[in-house]
Amino acid sequence: MKILAIDTSNMAMGVALVEEDIVKGEIVTNIKKDHSARLMPAIQSLLKDCGVSPHELGLIVVARGPGSYTGVRIGTTIAKTLAWALKIPIAGVSSLEVLAANGRYFSGVISPFFDARRGQIYTGLYRFNGGQLECIENDQIVLADEWARKLQERQEKVLFIGSDIALYKETFQQQLGDFAQFAPPSLLLPRPGELALIGKNKEKEDVHTFVPNYVRLAEAEAKWLAKQKGENKYGDGNSISLNDLK
Repeated sequence: MKILAIDTSNMAMGVALVEEDIVKGEIVTNIKKDHSARLMPAIQSLLKDCGVSPHELGLIVVARGPGSYTGVRIGTTIAKTLAWALKIPIAGVSSLEVLAANGRYFSGVISPFFDARRGQIYTGLYRFNGGQLECIENDQIVLADEWARKLQERQEKVLFIGSDIALYKETFQQQLGDFAQFAPPSLLLPRPGELALIGKNKEKEDVHTFVPNYVRLAEAEAKWLAKQKGENKYGDGNSISLNDLK
């Protein structure tokens, strides 16, 4: 089966074509610019270079978030459109899970993360067990220093992976000391080929009901929903989690 993987959920834009367990081709750029304009040309170029017609594809895999609201929407919208037009299944993978896969040979726990502004990060906690990536803590948004304190309680080595390491490295080092390990530059970007390989084993979803995972609502959405519930406690402009409005 030929799989097309798409990731525009954060700064990097990546597409990959995988057949069975072989990565036939990848295009990755680390430029947070014009994902909406560059994604389809990248897909067309990749398929052309690999000599594959869109109608030969059997599955679309997309990074469903968390991350940039705009980036997540771009990737999932194009993925859903392609899956619908080609009448093939779609599968979603956590953007953090894809990044955590770069820590395959690390013996401790893995904390992939993206900056969420105001001292917050999108993160989760993973570990490789028998060659399989397991999720220990689900994707969430949390203050970086709070996350560091929580990890310090585990008293084990933590590998931090993400292109925003420079923003929070000092915070993690101060709290965790030698338990804090940081991935090298070559491992800081998610690989779309890895995304495809993870996604092939995920549950296939109906294209019409497939939704992104933002982890939290955008500010405008949060204010609107809070207003509908007659609540004014979110008027400070801070984003809130989806659970806050249930």
